[in-house]
Amino acid sequence: QVQLVESGGGLVQPGGSLRLSCVASGSIFSINDMGWYRQAPGKQRELVAAATRGGRTNYSDSVKGRFTISRDNAKGTVYLQMSSLKPEDTAVYYCNADHILTRKAYWGQGTQVTVSS
Repeated sequence: QVQLVESGGGLVQPGGSLRLSCVASGSIFSINDMGWYRQAPGKQRELVAAATRGGRTNYSDSVKGRFTISRDNAKGTVYLQMSSLKPEDTAVYYCNADHILTRKAYWGQGTQVTVSS
């Protein structure tokens, strides 16, 4: 079993930066991919960025060049550095991980990011 806890959300002005952190506990060595999703009011949850256990990354087109995902497998952590934030980045951001064998998905409780002047 894996538990995920996010932190680092908040209110930021357009053009600003935030760094989200996610710490996994429990069976962290059973984690395969880790990533960040977000859900804005009235919209479906969408993938923002993901990193494989081997370090490959992928990003949604809307955040490419502005967000950077990184992870530390030994510590069970994943980060999302967000720069040049836009109002449309406003959402609840969720940390996600999946089990290396069963592919079961684990979710954090979410952290609110609000981009507004």
